[in-house]
Amino acid sequence: MQTKNNKIENKLESATKVKNKWSLCDEKDKKVIFNFSEEYKSFMSTQKTERECFAYTVAEAEKNGFISLEQAIKSKKKLKAGDKIYSSNQNKTIALFVLGSEPLENGLNIIGAHIDSPRLDLKASPLYEKNGFCLMDTHYYGGIKAYQWLTMPLAMHGVVVKKDGKIIEVNIGEKDDDPVFYISDLLPHLKKTESEIIEAEKLDILVGNMAFKKEKSEVVMDNLKKILKTYNIEEDDFMSAEIEIVPAGKARDCGLDRSMIVGYGHDDRSCAYASLKAIFDCKNPKRTAVCLLVDKEEIGSYGATGMKSRFFENSIAEIINLSGEYSELKLKRTLSNSNMISGDVTAGYDPSWASAYNAQSEAFLSCGISFNKYTGGMGKSDANDASPEYIAKLRKLLDDNKIFYQFTEMGKVDQGGGGTISYILAEYGMNVIDAGIPLLSMHAPYEVASKLDIYHAYLFYKVFLKDMK
Repeated sequence: MQTKNNKIENKLESATKVKNKWSLCDEKDKKVIFNFSEEYKSFMSTQKTERECFAYTVAEAEKNGFISLEQAIKSKKKLKAGDKIYSSNQNKTIALFVLGSEPLENGLNIIGAHIDSPRLDLKASPLYEKNGFCLMDTHYYGGIKAYQWLTMPLAMHGVVVKKDGKIIEVNIGEKDDDPVFYISDLLPHLKKTESEIIEAEKLDILVGNMAFKKEKSEVVMDNLKKILKTYNIEEDDFMSAEIEIVPAGKARDCGLDRSMIVGYGHDDRSCAYASLKAIFDCKNPKRTAVCLLVDKEEIGSYGATGMKSRFFENSIAEIINLSGEYSELKLKRTLSNSNMISGDVTAGYDPSWASAYNAQSEAFLSCGISFNKYTGGMGKSDANDASPEYIAKLRKLLDDNKIFYQFTEMGKVDQGGGGTISYILAEYGMNVIDAGIPLLSMHAPYEVASKLDIYHAYLFYKVFLKDMK
């Protein structure tokens, strides 16, 4: 007679119907996937903020023949099929267009991903001294578990803007000879009197412990201010700064078989990178192809650089205007007739935390790109729910191109949930679905993804941009 636990384990095992796709890859396939992953690891190791991703995208776009929308408007360029344009917004959001042979009113093929990730941000007045230590005060960004950010090497990325407009780029903690930063924790020998869950207000980074002798007193703060001046930064300059605290170090292979990648920011730079590679490889599409990379998804897509801004709509209006006679009706038709993939990561089934999942309907690492028909939570609240007609077309496209894929939800019903930018684009009436890469430990400082899944996301995004009707 089986015990209850045995029955549960057997049910989970039988529910795991999705076959690990590495078994279908020959040595040539594996080499291609591993080579692609090396390029991705390099990107992920160096582009750790949305500003850095933006700068990388502009540089790569121009290498691939894209010109800025601003330049096209200034020169009154008449857009035609095959032209490549990028539209940018405040150094954080960017849309890349490859003009198709069909009229824009027929709709666009759009892949949208976000380039912000959970992190810690320095406050506007961060520097303080306490009992011989200098620390900097932070405010967390996005959904994090505070305890995960303790006792690890941290780096400082961002910009300081001086009152005269000069921009000082900050990147400390990534080079081998750079100092790193650190958030301490109480040693196990001393019992905590409070809850084991650390308060977010305590996530302050250690930045100094060397006193500077001044008028018969020893002050650590004065030494830190002196060091800041070597970077041309005054303490007051933090009021007009955007400094992000992120894990220091490179993305690395994970596992003895090197089948996975561990690193900071898979959410959502894995999908962003795959979609960028796809748009750069897009040649002579029928429908205009678009790669859209946005900011602020992790905090609700608000603000001038989030998906809820008018940036993308305004960019399409300008593209229509440069392609012929503009009208609001053409803009509305272009948007409503479009197909969109919200390229965002999802939760991968984790055998160490099996009780949180329904294995029959979860995404598994190394089983291909994962489609979420709906996200949200509590009865699909705040979710886009893709139509079966749209999904059927996507299934055919995937099968015709031999791309590995799976359909998923995010944990058990009412166990959790999450949101993406999909519902915002769906408000225009276009077809939208979430499709991205399953992760272990999503929103942790270090996340894990499968090399195979990242590569097949790229393959899907590429055929979607070129061939989706």
